[in-house]
Amino acid sequence: MTSDGLFEPIFVPAVLRAAVGDRAWLQAMLDAEAALARAAAPPDAADAIARCCLAERFDTAALGEAARAAGNPVVPLVRALSEAVGGEAARHVHRGATSQDILDTAAMLVARPALELVLGELDGAAAACARLAGEHRATLMPARTLLQQALPTTFGLKAAGWLVALVEAGEHLSAARSRLAVQLGGAAGTLAAFGDDGLSVLRRFAGELGLAEPTLPWHTDRVRTAELGAALAIAAGAVEKIALDVALLAQTEVAEVAEAGGDGRGGSSTLPHKRNPIGAVIARACAQRARAAAGVLLGAMAHEHERAAGAWHAEWQPLRDALALTGGAAAAAREALDGLEVDAGRMRANLDATGDLLLAERAALAGHGEAVERALASGRSLHDSGVPAELLDPAGYVGSAEALIDRALARYRS
Repeated sequence: MTSDGLFEPIFVPAVLRAAVGDRAWLQAMLDAEAALARAAAPPDAADAIARCCLAERFDTAALGEAARAAGNPVVPLVRALSEAVGGEAARHVHRGATSQDILDTAAMLVARPALELVLGELDGAAAACARLAGEHRATLMPARTLLQQALPTTFGLKAAGWLVALVEAGEHLSAARSRLAVQLGGAAGTLAAFGDDGLSVLRRFAGELGLAEPTLPWHTDRVRTAELGAALAIAAGAVEKIALDVALLAQTEVAEVAEAGGDGRGGSSTLPHKRNPIGAVIARACAQRARAAAGVLLGAMAHEHERAAGAWHAEWQPLRDALALTGGAAAAAREALDGLEVDAGRMRANLDATGDLLLAERAALAGHGEAVERALASGRSLHDSGVPAELLDPAGYVGSAEALIDRALARYRS
């Protein structure tokens, strides 16, 4: 999320950009410092520190420039916060902590509301899929395997498949959210600076922030960040599958669905006749970038000994991007699905384009294999080759599709 505003608004809604932006990270670091003071410092000092932990008191750009010398923004922030607090209370700023304690805890604090936004967009997309599944439970269309027509299905069943994937992706994200934990270990992950009170300070610190209390400091145990990245990548992938289907179904030669138009949406700079599936396009672009960012989080799991020499530093921007872009993908897909126009007539026409040959499997299973072979060899219809007419109605596939749709909707509602 390093854009100055030209590109990122295309991909990520403003509320999500703000949730993972510089000001959010800065306030999260300050919230961690305030919570640490309340957990470990005398009450008067803790109050004095907490009063100064307001992001508007500090210049994020200046902190970023100053951070280059130390390799992380906590060092200049602690210096600036100590100056702001002043007096005897300043001795208790950041006392017993290390930079990674504050920045990792801040990452968890940033992730928590950002995940709520991502999950909200996934829920919105799922609701649209559930509506489409119900409305089009009997809308016949060709199923396609390897991009070729295979058997009759219904558009409702296709939407139900999208729905279940979104529900399961949301469950992975919710599980990762439940494991967001504070980080507190001190210089080498031993809590030694707090003496015999270390575990009590850790417990109070977690309680102050409403985050989980880890079993041990996780400075070089990056399972939490990796599983968060993996869950975001899974969610982005579930969204991208929907976007790809929509883009394929909206092709001129297929024309079975179209995204809502109007106000220039989906327009071309040179081709006025085009109606591009822009929501699907944006969702796919976001998903691919989110997956790349998540890959960095997974690839950065191996940290040297008790403090990483670069792998930890590599996580901050990709975590921000994975959160924002997964939410952006889900938001774009939700918008596309909310206004999706389904052309049932075109679906049926495409289904009928191969005559009755899409019903060859049913005919063969009913004992008419020789007739199917004759039809395929001669290019004649199954009916003309001797297959009974009652086996050649594609509506016979609706019942099994509806049963699966009901199962998906029950899963969604549970």
